[in-house]
Amino acid sequence: MRVLVVEDEQLLADAVATGLRREAMAVDVVYDGAAALERIAVNDYDVIVLDRDLPVVHGDDVCRKVVELGMPTRVLMLTASGDVSDRVEGLEIGADDYLPKPFAFSELTARVRALGRRTTVALPPVLERAGIKLDPNRREVFREGREVQLAPKEFAVLEVLMRSEGAVVSAEQLLEKAWDENTDPFTNVVRVTVMTLRRKLGEPPVIVTVPGSGYRI
Repeated sequence: MRVLVVEDEQLLADAVATGLRREAMAVDVVYDGAAALERIAVNDYDVIVLDRDLPVVHGDDVCRKVVELGMPTRVLMLTASGDVSDRVEGLEIGADDYLPKPFAFSELTARVRALGRRTTVALPPVLERAGIKLDPNRREVFREGREVQLAPKEFAVLEVLMRSEGAVVSAEQLLEKAWDENTDPFTNVVRVTVMTLRRKLGEPPVIVTVPGSGYRI
């Protein structure tokens, strides 16, 4: 899952980004609304964690732009105000969910994951395919009942492949969904991660390489 965090309090923004990355999400961070508009113009995000009171371009205007463009991206709006009227106004603008500050990080993560499931065809919270069971909320993976310990990027790649439901996923798509914008597009990190993931999942291999196209399960 790829997430954009837009928050002008830099310490908070960086802390949220760090926490979401530990949950195997690819996260980009910006600190004002204008930078957010630049990012959404060039990158596809599953979820935007959007502070409402942003400098340069207000968070409301960023949200309106997402709606105007007809993007499948879901918006989780953050605000220091907990008034019901503010929450209603944010949802009427086009936000998909609303979370007042201060918030528990576990709740933020759960809401981001729930919104991420709504950017595509609805899938069950626990994914199962080819003898593999993946639980994004618990960060657990089992193969034929055996728990498999994965690093965050390995987990992220496996989740993307599982969500594709047998469709081929290109290396470029994996790079876009599992890594942030600072990753070198010419790196071999996808190939190396897939190799490590295959080894950890064990025999017989379940990740198939489709020459010239990508990978599938």
